[in-house]
Amino acid sequence: MSPTTPAPAPYIRRELSEVKPWMETCGQIRTLIEERHQAAGEVHHLEITDAKMHYHERTDEFYYILSGQGRMTLDDAEIELHEGVTVYVPRGTRHRAWGNLKALVICIPRGVLHDVHEIETDSP
Repeated sequence: MSPTTPAPAPYIRRELSEVKPWMETCGQIRTLIEERHQAAGEVHHLEITDAKMHYHERTDEFYYILSGQGRMTLDDAEIELHEGVTVYVPRGTRHRAWGNLKALVICIPRGVLHDVHEIETDSP
């Protein structure tokens, strides 16, 4: 690095409103901290109405429900989701959420978008 080039900041700051949303397995996603940032994990803002059943081979997820209500299937269990609920989803767990939810999802390690394995299912 040359003496005139400033060192990269030791932190990452993102504004939700500056991140363009797109649709993926869980719903509308905004990737706030992405794989390219080289952080220990990723942070996603999700708007979930009817996620597809899926699992991750290498990624653990923490869901924090910011607002709304809904439900989540985790393997053979079903739980209620509402504002203030936190759910840990270990790698390998088949899961999906539905309802009217806004969630912050922490994914560890980074690279979750390359680790989504959708499962065909007849049930909702």
